Amino acid sequence: MFEGLRFNHWKTNLDDSGIVTLTLDRASSSVNAISREVLDELGQIVERLAIERPAGVIIHSAKASGFAVGADIKEFVGYAKHGTVLENIQNGQRVYESLARLPCPTVAAVHGACMGGGTELILACRQRIAADDEKTRIGLPEVMLGIHPGWGGSARLPRLIGAPDALPVMLTGKPLSAKRALALGVVDRTARLDELLTEAKHLLRRPITRPFVRRTKAWATNTWLARQILAPMVLKQTAAKVRKEHYPAPFALIDVWKRGGGDIRQRLKLEALSVSKLAQTPTAQNLIRIFFLQERLKGAGGGIDPAIKHVHVVGAGVMGGDIAAWAALKGFDVTLQDREMKYVQPALDRARKLYEKKLKTPEKIEAATRRLRADVEGKGVADADLAIEAIYENAEAKEALYATIEPQFQADEILATNTSSIPLDELRGKLAAPQRFLGLHFFNPVAQMPLVEVVRHERLDPAIEKRALAFCKAIGKLPVAVKGTPGFLVNRILMPYLLEAMRLYNEGVPGPVLDKVATKFGMPMGPIELADTVGLDVCASVGKELAPFLGLELPPGLEDKMEAGKRGKKDGQGLYVWHEGKPQKPEVDPDYAASPDLQDRMVLSMVNEAVACLADGVVDDADLLDAGVIFGTGFAPFRGGPIQYIRSEGAAKLKTRLEALAAQYGERFTPKPGWDNPVLAQSGFELAD
Repeated sequence: MFEGLRFNHWKTNLDDSGIVTLTLDRASSSVNAISREVLDELGQIVERLAIERPAGVIIHSAKASGFAVGADIKEFVGYAKHGTVLENIQNGQRVYESLARLPCPTVAAVHGACMGGGTELILACRQRIAADDEKTRIGLPEVMLGIHPGWGGSARLPRLIGAPDALPVMLTGKPLSAKRALALGVVDRTARLDELLTEAKHLLRRPITRPFVRRTKAWATNTWLARQILAPMVLKQTAAKVRKEHYPAPFALIDVWKRGGGDIRQRLKLEALSVSKLAQTPTAQNLIRIFFLQERLKGAGGGIDPAIKHVHVVGAGVMGGDIAAWAALKGFDVTLQDREMKYVQPALDRARKLYEKKLKTPEKIEAATRRLRADVEGKGVADADLAIEAIYENAEAKEALYATIEPQFQADEILATNTSSIPLDELRGKLAAPQRFLGLHFFNPVAQMPLVEVVRHERLDPAIEKRALAFCKAIGKLPVAVKGTPGFLVNRILMPYLLEAMRLYNEGVPGPVLDKVATKFGMPMGPIELADTVGLDVCASVGKELAPFLGLELPPGLEDKMEAGKRGKKDGQGLYVWHEGKPQKPEVDPDYAASPDLQDRMVLSMVNEAVACLADGVVDDADLLDAGVIFGTGFAPFRGGPIQYIRSEGAAKLKTRLEALAAQYGERFTPKPGWDNPVLAQSGFELAD
């Protein structure tokens, strides 16, 4: 059937029953990313299949990692730079539509990751079967890159499972498990991984008729009237979560679906034009850059065995307890130490809730629970490969603890501190083996925050740093190596922002006004709500450590609130009153006139310190700085990080605004050394090359 045709990325097989199996196996790659070459070869294969008309076609992947991770993002960046996005989107649509129109039954057999363009490929098949395995994940995450599905995803998925189910899949970008995909009708069957291809052939011979109720729902929710009624409702729900000027892709997707009629060709045309337009937006360019930054952080610990099996954590408070729980969740044996069992038990209880939420099945929950053990006497230190200190922020107390831990080490164990601000040079002075000591600074809440700062100092052994990076990768975190100066990277940049916000609060600016200004800029949470969430005691502790170094002052009033037991969310009262985990923000006088420089006073405080961090070499380069601040603070992702924000706004312009603030409000706004750095004038989108 395919005589004379040679393919680099596809393998073809015709069995005795006339069934053709197409196996996607992208050359020189551990994963299947769908490139132009992959599509062009598939186009040739489909053209031949349309002529030969086999008994059926099965499409699956030869990669152990999964079906396909999506489109080749690096190629997409090239299309965006050269203005050829539309042409290449249309090419992919043509190939997939040709597959959809084959005059023979087609089945996609899915295992592992099936994302973006991979999901759009299986949607172009008549039926789909997925491995009933926890690694199976099917999704359309394009909104995470500032675009939306472009190879037929928005045209086909709503018609397959109904708009009310399809739109959330595309608008959130969250992947579906095999069971969830089956329940929604994205796949028609599931099977054991080792029986996937056998069952795919059975499905090919005996296609499953979709239930009448499901077919009716799919039709009814996509009629012209349904689209006119549903679209405004979905728009309103989306606008409550993100701002259109910040993230245009979800709104464009809804518009494409609303305008799309019964003709697949018209729907595909609308989809292609929309994606090509979105690809040129700063939001898409910045979010794609962040994707590559994330991949860079993931790769920081790659290819290295951390040689860590047993982790011992000292300090069962919120941070220490949650670090221990997370490490056990990820398969490590963990011992958790504190002065008395009454301090450890709450951490074990929180861990149990985490495992129930994440692991679902009783067997996995129990296994994780067994891996985390209370250890009041600290006997686990002697057997640990990594000991993490997570006690309160006091240098003398930490040094005293190290003096009891280090003598119990047998060989090349790692000693780490979770300090959030104390310089490591201050902590390593009395250690016998400072070369095996570093910082592993996690962020709260540990289960949600992806970043870990791997904190260096001059005596650190590079091999130990690599093991620490690999450990972070093993527990599913994004590590960034930082210099061990006060506050490291994230807290050093975040603290001027928080302190300025609290100064404004003390000046009489209502907390809700400050929070609204910050979220309008693009921060995920306002600074007053953030201070309460982190804890006013933590803010005060870190602030005391950093304020002299940063040349700032702690705002008055924090000590009074803490003495009154009003530390924020954890006490139910701080700068706000909290109820059931949510801040009860007071109403603001509608006649209140906010100063127009509120945003600059808060945001430029952060940006100014980012420039200083870059000048001081806190991280190795500007890209890592942006990555650390985005994944450590949630800094407006669509802006690409503080350095990228400077590039987009113009360094000279922002420096002038800082000088104006300094003249009006004081020296704290004086531009820090480093504003003449040529890196600030570069295009951050070049990273993706």
